[in-house]
Amino acid sequence: MATRPPDDVRSVRPGGFFCGGDVFKLWKAGALALALAGAAAPAAAETVRIGVVNTFTGAQAIFGEYTDKAARLYIKLHQAELPAGVQIELINRDDGGPNPDRAKQLAQELIVRDKVNLLMGAAFTPVALAIAPLATEAKIPFVVTNAGTSIVTTRSPYIARVSFTLWQSVYPLGQWAAKRFKRVYVLVSDYGPGYDAEEAFGRSFKEGGGDIVGSARTPLMNPDFAPFMQRVKDLKPDALMVFMPSGKTVVSMMKSYNELGLAQAGIKLIGPGDIVQDDELAGMGEAAVGTVTVQHYSAAADRPANKAFVEAWKKEYGPALVPNFIAVAGWDAMAMIFDALRAQNGRIDPEATMEAFKHFRNPDSPRGPISIDPATRDIVQNEYLREVRKVGSQYVNVELETVATALKDPGKELKKP
Repeated sequence: MATRPPDDVRSVRPGGFFCGGDVFKLWKAGALALALAGAAAPAAAETVRIGVVNTFTGAQAIFGEYTDKAARLYIKLHQAELPAGVQIELINRDDGGPNPDRAKQLAQELIVRDKVNLLMGAAFTPVALAIAPLATEAKIPFVVTNAGTSIVTTRSPYIARVSFTLWQSVYPLGQWAAKRFKRVYVLVSDYGPGYDAEEAFGRSFKEGGGDIVGSARTPLMNPDFAPFMQRVKDLKPDALMVFMPSGKTVVSMMKSYNELGLAQAGIKLIGPGDIVQDDELAGMGEAAVGTVTVQHYSAAADRPANKAFVEAWKKEYGPALVPNFIAVAGWDAMAMIFDALRAQNGRIDPEATMEAFKHFRNPDSPRGPISIDPATRDIVQNEYLREVRKVGSQYVNVELETVATALKDPGKELKKP
């Protein structure tokens, strides 16, 4: 039988590291449905097994790395809050990027073979959408820690999202931009969140009287930004609104923006916070200064809960490593799971767990007060206007103002019948 390299499977229990073996294959739809339907782990167990499907390798590996680091840190600091004897085990699987077929296969393994109690992760929307029907069939709660397309939570009643939707950041950004710019060009990655960003910004910016002078969609992986940036420079808009997933691609975009002289041409760079991720700012340096974004988190925020989070993070992982919005989603995911476990005295009943998720509230998240909208199972959170500035020797996202308070997903709110 052909084999692949073992998956990385890590446990937060002392000495808890083991590797998966050959790919588990199910070739009959009927057999798969039967297996999934009976796959849920026992309702009560000393060890709660969380299957994580995330991106741990490649250009977007930071999604898996930072989610994992934050989850482990939360468990370490809050283990004593769980009912006596209850332990958490994280079983990590690497999807390698926006690969829905691989993600589906890995989720099947976790549900059927590893008997996980919960699923967690999904850096990319295609991954979340591939896993959603499996979560429904097996009745496994699935905590989405990134994938930001609005429709994700509509694909399974067992999904709760602790990250964001692109509408939450980009719709308020368009409202803000309409008060300052007349003409804007829109550049987004060619996949679900990019389409949401394009629609959300266009809607709110035009409602405020602004004009979209042009738009383009770039390849999700390894795009060449020079032709796009030249087109923008030739059109001479007041601002360029950009969305693309965080990681090395954003650094390449920022480099192209500066090399082609868009900043010197007076074209302001704006977007959701993905384009100036906190941990990437040191590498971007002066090129990022002045970029204005809207997002729900900044590592530089002076909220007491955030200061405590950043201090604990740097104590655990070193002063050079800066947490970001990916990390705060991993942290809040574990806070929500712990809350559900306490409510059930350490048990994981799927229906009771989803009810607990729907009513989760945390006034002291590092990002500010958060809750889950019980109607959509999306996070409700504040959105902050930020600007990249150099403070001392560091480049940081300085929060200037709160542009939206306790914001539900506008993508769903605006489309209600």
